[in-house]
Amino acid sequence: MKEKVMGIMQRFSKAMFIPVLILPIAGILIAIGNLFTNARLLEVIPFLDNPITTGFGTILSGSLVSILVNLGLVFAVGLAVGLAKKKKSEAGFIAVLGYLVFINAMNRFMDLQGILVDGDLQGTGQTLVLGVQVLDMGVFLGIFLGIVTAFVHNRYAEKEFDNAFQIYGGTRFVFIVLIPVVVILAILFTYIWPFFQMGISNLGELINQSGNFGIFLYGLLERLLIPTGLHHLVYTPFLYTELGGVAEVAGEVFEGARNIYFAEIANPNGGLLAPSVIWDARGISKMFGLIGACLAMYHTAKPENKAKAKAILIPAAVTSFIAGVTEPIEFSFMFVAPILFVVHGVLSGLSMVVLNIFNVRAIGPNGFIDFLLYNVPLGTERTVWPMYIVVGLIFFVIYYFLFRFLITKFNFKTIGREVGNQETKLYSKKDYKEKKTKNDSEQKDNEEADLGLAHLIVEALGGENNIKTVTNCYSRLRLTVDNPENVDEQVLKNETGASGVIKKGENIQVVYGLQVTKIRKSVDHVLNRETTEE
Repeated sequence: MKEKVMGIMQRFSKAMFIPVLILPIAGILIAIGNLFTNARLLEVIPFLDNPITTGFGTILSGSLVSILVNLGLVFAVGLAVGLAKKKKSEAGFIAVLGYLVFINAMNRFMDLQGILVDGDLQGTGQTLVLGVQVLDMGVFLGIFLGIVTAFVHNRYAEKEFDNAFQIYGGTRFVFIVLIPVVVILAILFTYIWPFFQMGISNLGELINQSGNFGIFLYGLLERLLIPTGLHHLVYTPFLYTELGGVAEVAGEVFEGARNIYFAEIANPNGGLLAPSVIWDARGISKMFGLIGACLAMYHTAKPENKAKAKAILIPAAVTSFIAGVTEPIEFSFMFVAPILFVVHGVLSGLSMVVLNIFNVRAIGPNGFIDFLLYNVPLGTERTVWPMYIVVGLIFFVIYYFLFRFLITKFNFKTIGREVGNQETKLYSKKDYKEKKTKNDSEQKDNEEADLGLAHLIVEALGGENNIKTVTNCYSRLRLTVDNPENVDEQVLKNETGASGVIKKGENIQVVYGLQVTKIRKSVDHVLNRETTEE
């Protein structure tokens, strides 16, 4: 049962990537639009102060804020598509219909019960969703309806009828079943959701009352859950729901740290950003801390292994700093030295506490590029971003000296300190190609090498017949297999360049870093399966 629950949670986590990874694009474009309306920037670059450029900036940022106002619909469609096993596009379409049915059913029922509030809705627990007045369920409504839609879709999408009823089969039958389900849920939530609102409000107050300890615990768990692949389930509620704060910006009420931040950067003349954005200040360990850890691992490597350690660590460090993808580094010491991973989690939590103490409002969740685009256009007064860099440099030093001390004190076998034939690798595709081409022509093209690597991965996973499903996320190849004991972890790590392998029953995760999408396509090709967006 535990393994089944974990498998469901991992699939849900993967599906969450669809809406979550789209939202930063909106945020970046809002920031770009803000460049053309920022009063300080216009003073420095006067030629931008004209109706065309300022109008473009106003339209760009203003139009994209509408995505934040309708996050429920975004998550409903994204999760339905991500959780659907087949006919994903139709699942997304049905999710839209289900969402419309729900809000209108709730509105009509609330009207019949005489509980719709007249006038200003702020503080009443009610809001307008797509122009329809309903209980303010926020992004939870979208998440819940996305799950319900996917469940009904997976169960009935292939249901077919004979004779005159055949036109009502397939996904049309899914919608037929979904209508009464959604209407009943709308009625039930009219009575149930006020209690949830009270609970969420109390939980938010508890977290706020916990002060810096709550922030520390948040940062700690956000890192320690990396091995399970469920770490983003920690931060997502704080970024997109009431748990991450509630703020009114330009007459609109926004919930969640990320939503509040995006809304505020679209309001260029505002003051210091809301304190709640601290929940999105998770980048110190990515942009600075782990770079110090990499330097410590390099300096503690054996002299004869320093060249290899450098070749491995530099690409990993650059990836972490620029793109915020940390798993290749973390998996290099997570299993050989778990103490280092715990220390990493503790330092990540402490870095957020320090930022909060200094009232830093800058965010950097996905590396240095995001940091520049999000914070610099707003100026130093609104985000205090220079202090973010100062704190980052301090933690770079702390990571370096603490990791170096622990590695030497306990003789941890980190990169470059392996015993005998043991190897800890991050990116070894180049090594793999060199190994495969020793007895082959040096003119072998990259496509053949990729397929060769894919064949080796499939073999290490127990063969084609052992692999049931293949998906991927940002940095991991995610699979389900019939016999987990047939998976050869050593071959995956030492021969295919995997940074780590995680087994949870039939669920297998193999960490490859940013090259995982390419690897996944090659594996699908070897398995003769179509690559689909999960």
